Amino acid sequence: MKVLVVGGGGREHTLVWKIAQSPRVEQIYCAPGNIGIKNLANCVNLSVDDIKGLADFAETNSIDLTIVGPEAPLVAGIVDEFEKRGLGIFGPSKAAAQIEGSKVFSKELMKKYKIPTAAYRVFDRFEDAITYINTAVVPLVVKAEGLAAGKGVIIVKDRDTAKAAVKDIMIDKAFGASGARIVIEEYLEGPEVTVLAFCDGKIAVPMVSSRDHKPIFDGNKGPNTGGMGAVSPASAYSSELAEVVEKNIIQRTIDAMASEGIPFKGILYTGLMLTKTGPKVLEYNCRFGDPETQVVIPRLKTDLIDIIEAVINDNLIHTKIEWKDETAVCVVMASGGYPGPYEIDKPINGFDEAEKKEAVVFHAGTAAKNDKIVTAGGRVLGITALGKDIQDARQKAYEAVSKINFDGMHYRKDIGLL
Repeated sequence: MKVLVVGGGGREHTLVWKIAQSPRVEQIYCAPGNIGIKNLANCVNLSVDDIKGLADFAETNSIDLTIVGPEAPLVAGIVDEFEKRGLGIFGPSKAAAQIEGSKVFSKELMKKYKIPTAAYRVFDRFEDAITYINTAVVPLVVKAEGLAAGKGVIIVKDRDTAKAAVKDIMIDKAFGASGARIVIEEYLEGPEVTVLAFCDGKIAVPMVSSRDHKPIFDGNKGPNTGGMGAVSPASAYSSELAEVVEKNIIQRTIDAMASEGIPFKGILYTGLMLTKTGPKVLEYNCRFGDPETQVVIPRLKTDLIDIIEAVINDNLIHTKIEWKDETAVCVVMASGGYPGPYEIDKPINGFDEAEKKEAVVFHAGTAAKNDKIVTAGGRVLGITALGKDIQDARQKAYEAVSKINFDGMHYRKDIGLL
């Protein structure tokens, strides 16, 4: 079997790493990939947004299965284009990907089908949003409606900050067209949990839980990022809670999408807040999370290709999915200044020593230059380790982290402690 993975970050490196373990796969391609992925796959110089180019490549090279990592091509309709050509692809249709592509769509879906979430208001005029903020109870959460690379959600603790956030999104166009409409939500409190689920349009099979650490600094301080690390399982997510979430949130969401005539096939990412009144949905994504994938997929025992084929063939109900009992921790090593402006082309040292430890180094923002591996993004590396418990996994991950260095590097020291 020939497989094409679309994307070039830490999530895609993790997927390629897992797919390479399948005895059914003879060749892996990755577009565009990164310097770490090159050890496992043939990297193809195609952008994730070049849907026609990707489909042409899959057609020309007789690719049996394409797996899409990032949200942008899914929201743009890559699955529709591939299916129109009779090409095998894993992910939701353009219509189903609205669940991430439009926060207004997802909030209205939850309201209609009584899926628990935060109370909210939608605004397409700046003045109306400001008028609402003048009397709203703070704190609040301000969200750009569309895709914003994980940075379009702003928690605001007072009205002045809320107004500044709305101006940033709607007037100053911090996220471009994604901020033409905004959602303002009530602020929820409690532990956060992420649950990814395989979905075939009819049923959802949840994966093991995880928890992302989004703020840039220790103690969950500072602005949100795409994710500074993750752990699996999430300590606050009991088996009793899992039953409630699977029935009242995840499966209800899949049923809702089917009722709307847009069945969801692929990966449903459900971000949850475990509030005092029960679990509530913070957000949906239409694909594998990053860095959640880096802790969930290493715990997967079952061949990922078998599961993906079951999803495509509407046969998930007959597929047995097994997981390792171990705990996983991923620590993200980022460029100095991230999530704001940062420099690239900083040489990275210490890979050989890090890889001697009991951890896997997943590349995210890396490139090759003058025979050296250099930084090429905000989030540079994700170091993942498995252990018998959280302490064991943390120790292994941070031992590997300690062997790597590059100018300006930054990472959180408390992944898994909160």
